[in-house]
Amino acid sequence: MKQLMIVLAFIAGSLFSFSQKIDAVINSQEALRIENILAADAMQGRKTGTPGNERAALFIADEFKRAGLEPLEGTSGFLQKFVLVETKVRSSNIVLGGKKLEADRFIAITPKRMLQVDEKTGYTIEYIKGGENFFDKAMAYLQAGKNQVVFVDNSFAKMFKRLNYFKKQLFANAPDVLFVLADEAPAAYLLEVVQEIDEQQAQNVVGILPGKSKKDEYVIFSGHYDHLGIADKPEKGDSIYNGANDDAAGTTAVIMLAKYFKELKTNERTIVFAAFTAEEIGGFGSQYFSRQFNPAKVMAMFNIEMIGTESKWGKNSAYITGYEKTDMGKILEKNLKGSGFTFHPDPYTDQQLFYRSDNATLARLGVPAHTISTSKMDSEANYHQLSDEVSTLDIKNMTEIIKAIAISSTSIIKGADTPSRVNTAELK
Repeated sequence: MKQLMIVLAFIAGSLFSFSQKIDAVINSQEALRIENILAADAMQGRKTGTPGNERAALFIADEFKRAGLEPLEGTSGFLQKFVLVETKVRSSNIVLGGKKLEADRFIAITPKRMLQVDEKTGYTIEYIKGGENFFDKAMAYLQAGKNQVVFVDNSFAKMFKRLNYFKKQLFANAPDVLFVLADEAPAAYLLEVVQEIDEQQAQNVVGILPGKSKKDEYVIFSGHYDHLGIADKPEKGDSIYNGANDDAAGTTAVIMLAKYFKELKTNERTIVFAAFTAEEIGGFGSQYFSRQFNPAKVMAMFNIEMIGTESKWGKNSAYITGYEKTDMGKILEKNLKGSGFTFHPDPYTDQQLFYRSDNATLARLGVPAHTISTSKMDSEANYHQLSDEVSTLDIKNMTEIIKAIAISSTSIIKGADTPSRVNTAELK
């Protein structure tokens, strides 16, 4: 009986110590401090390419440094820099089988000022056939990393113009992906485009906590720090899109998790902490970041997006996008058993959030990469509004969500659990 009492006392002491450690690092005061800085008017809405965005990046980099993280190889002071190109078409030409067609049947997604492609150029030929998932297929080709001509079935004529969204801004070194609205590829074709381009500097913020026995296996915690900038017309004297929930909340979580896991010192796998830019203009930050990793070595990705308000189930709950695609959600639930916190499957599947968020690039490559959120996508009053201020957030509940992410992910970073992979065959 005495031995049992000693064991129980040891367990209770361990749990108390664990609780003390997480509360000391992840608490409401710290969450509010970070939120107030990231969502301050001085950050000017953190729009990519603006001084406010750069100030936010430098603040996050300083927090990573203070946390004791190491820079990722290839970064400069935790800043992962890349160049975006904004394009504007001046003229285009499409000739299929000797017949010149209307220019609106051709969308060239290329960072080049001038481009001329024909059947002899050596570009890969691809197809989006009638009945296929148009946007999933188009995104897969855009992220394939090679020069391609993609012929699109005429049944997608009404959707075709939406691809223009992807040509507005590109990576400076992006491959050429040319979409042509035609039922089949002719024996001979000519595709030409002339564009005006402007270059824009951008940067993610990335730090790592090297692992021990599984140093070459990675677990990623991420969120995007950019937002919408300054409105053209003020409303009630306010013109700054502060983005407190979208996604200063996720970025706050990443910073606090970095400090917590540094203190915990139990990670057998290397943990990567990333704050992305350019999410609001096409997810370019996460795309660039994701391409720096061998997806086979990424064991899990926790992307955190808008956790500052209660979920549809109330407090102490959140949802996981793509829940059914891997067993990662089950692992997290197991680690939270008895805590009172609940993870749910994404209730907004009609909005395709799994392949729309910053987890998408790695998820398409098979990585169990999911987004954790509480945002009520059918009724979030402050979403993309000037009213997305710190005062609208439930900081206490947000802190509990960050704690839940920390606790539920522990067995994965220790290497005890490895989530199953996304079945990429469903994308073909």
